Amino acid sequence: MKVYICVDIEGVAGVVNPQQGMPGNPEYERARRLMTEEANAAIEGALAAGAETVVVNDAHGPMTNLVPEMLRPEASFIIGRPKPFNMFSGLTPKFDAVFCVGHHASASGFGVLAHTTNGFAFRTVSIDGQRLGEPGIYGAYAGEMGVPVVLVTGDDRCAAENRPFFPDAGFVVVKTALANRAAQAISVQAARDAIRAGAEAALGAEKRQAPFVIERPRMVEFTLTHPSLADLVEALPPAERTDAVTVRFAISTVAEAIGWMNAISAMSAVLR
Repeated sequence: MKVYICVDIEGVAGVVNPQQGMPGNPEYERARRLMTEEANAAIEGALAAGAETVVVNDAHGPMTNLVPEMLRPEASFIIGRPKPFNMFSGLTPKFDAVFCVGHHASASGFGVLAHTTNGFAFRTVSIDGQRLGEPGIYGAYAGEMGVPVVLVTGDDRCAAENRPFFPDAGFVVVKTALANRAAQAISVQAARDAIRAGAEAALGAEKRQAPFVIERPRMVEFTLTHPSLADLVEALPPAERTDAVTVRFAISTVAEAIGWMNAISAMSAVLR
């Protein structure tokens, strides 16, 4: 059994402030260790369930957050950026299951540090009129390969938002959102224990989760945070601008939607 783990930082127990996700300060150094230990808990659960191969992808910000010397030696890991398909880089149809560890709610949603890919750029991201956050977008990309998301960990709002897309998956709630930058969290050790148990249960022999599939996707639409960003994106030949802050692209796969999303995210840096 091959398991792919996409690990983010905003949904980790003990993380509530943007500073904790930004390199160059002591709070970040603490948060990246918390992130690595939650990844370890997921690895341990996967191994206990019989996984033979575990790959962990660092999916936050600079994508060099995991502390390599702390990571369980049974897993290989992917770090650095840019890389193909960023948050799910390295995923192939040969994997049996995906874990989303340390994830968060989507942009414009209520949840701890809620955003979608790039908080500076995106107010919402929708495929065929369905608003999606990072687990939903990338989970649908995995679904195109036939690989199901079987575990999601993060805050309560992340769980509520993503249960409709992954109804058979396990959800581990490590904190309850009180505001965008405040939460009531369980202890970090309790969070790791719950993730370990949730990972093992999600891969149980009786589990046969179906992948999340968007049938024949037609359109990805981005509501941007400012008209100047839409001005920038409108210059792309396939772009269709529908109002001051909304741009959309015709697509035939979720992979194409991710390509446009990551391209716009990178372009937005010129306006920061």
